[in-house]
Amino acid sequence: MVAAMGLGQIERAGQTAGIEWRDGVPVSTLFGDPYFSLSDGLAETRHVFLDGNDLPGRFRDGFHIAELGFGTGLNILAAAALWADSGQSGTLTVTSFEAYPMSVDDMARAHAAFDLPPLAADLRAAWAGGARDIALGPVRLRVIEGNARATLPAWDGAADAWFLDGFAPARNPDLWAADLLAEVGRHTRPGGTCATYTAAGHVRRALAAAGFEVTRAPGHGRKRHMTRGR
Repeated sequence: MVAAMGLGQIERAGQTAGIEWRDGVPVSTLFGDPYFSLSDGLAETRHVFLDGNDLPGRFRDGFHIAELGFGTGLNILAAAALWADSGQSGTLTVTSFEAYPMSVDDMARAHAAFDLPPLAADLRAAWAGGARDIALGPVRLRVIEGNARATLPAWDGAADAWFLDGFAPARNPDLWAADLLAEVGRHTRPGGTCATYTAAGHVRRALAAAGFEVTRAPGHGRKRHMTRGR
């Protein structure tokens, strides 16, 4: 998950993420929030980000996913598996924004909790070597490091689907600020979508102001609601 920060935290962006472990789940020491659900993070990814963006039904050659933020890479590995399982041809493009890249050892420990495709090992090998532009079979992944408040406005791309997966709005409010979500809208192709686990009112209002038609949907696990936008 990317961490777009207040001024006091910006200078630390790009450092390796601080991690502590709770029942096998990585938790950010900076934000005090887990990287994925304590109750099956992979199921959460599939429900919120894949189903929430109507995937695989919208997949096509050149489909572009963008993400705030990369974290363990779990969301992208799940998307890559869905791409393969649904019989797609061509290329899936992914751009992910991350302020605090995770160490490869922590990434491997997080991945060990799930039955992931072989591409997970390829991702870790590339990550360990310092690569941030990574080919994973049909997936072309680019991870842009740094504060999203600077890197997203400077990005020259546009996405068909957004995975909005920052730490909780109450713990990392800058990543959910209206001006940053306006940039999400500006970097979305016509007919594009977004999805996030949070149903916070100010997030929904900011996405609506950014041009999305926002709806509330059933959440994963104990979360009653999540947010989808088109």
